[in-house]
Amino acid sequence: MATRTTYEPDRVRSMFNRIAPRYDLLNHLLSSGIDIVWRKKAVRLLQPDAPEEILDVATGTGDLAFEAARSLRPRRVVALDVAGEMMKIGEAKAIRKGLQDVVAFTEGSAEFLPFSDASFEAVISSFGVRNFSDLNRGLSECSRVLKPGGSVVILEFSTPRKSPMKQLYALYSRLILPGVGRLVSKDKEAYRYLPETIAGFPDGEDFLSLLTAAGLESPTQTRLTFGIATIYHARKPLDRNRNEVRN
Repeated sequence: MATRTTYEPDRVRSMFNRIAPRYDLLNHLLSSGIDIVWRKKAVRLLQPDAPEEILDVATGTGDLAFEAARSLRPRRVVALDVAGEMMKIGEAKAIRKGLQDVVAFTEGSAEFLPFSDASFEAVISSFGVRNFSDLNRGLSECSRVLKPGGSVVILEFSTPRKSPMKQLYALYSRLILPGVGRLVSKDKEAYRYLPETIAGFPDGEDFLSLLTAAGLESPTQTRLTFGIATIYHARKPLDRNRNEVRN
């Protein structure tokens, strides 16, 4: 398992608040816009479940929450993040998209979710899980607030395993990504942080094991675009002792 780089929660919050005005531009620029396609694929995994209550953890400016609201037409999507400046931008986007009555932003951390047990039928996240200050606790909290039979869908960056993409991506992460990020964001720390957290993230089979340890079952992974991103999907077991069934 990779050695994970961790940052103090207050430092991460401050950093994302600083880069909030340029965050969307940077995401689309550094991924050549393919992050939009990745989010659509992630949300599509939930279509058979048709969840009515969805939690988007580490929502940033809300792009995954908006995709879920548009594609799945749930009753409510709660979009949670620690960075208030990011959510202000998300709230403005929700109004422009006409989704302010469906997507509700709330400030909070993944490690201490401010919701009761079994509150949501789906928990989703895109490019935010690697920012959890305590990954195991954050995943356990996602499991706690999920209803039995509900799904967790996580989209996260990963490291390509096969040549030549492995070598090309290593060069991109070390030299190009921090430089472009620093040029656009004007924040050297923020885009040194990005390649460090990607390189240290326990992706692939290691992350599937963490999902299982958090109380989820049947975890799967779908690698995207030569392995530079991965969609993880797992489900909370039904409580057969209480004869609970999925809605």
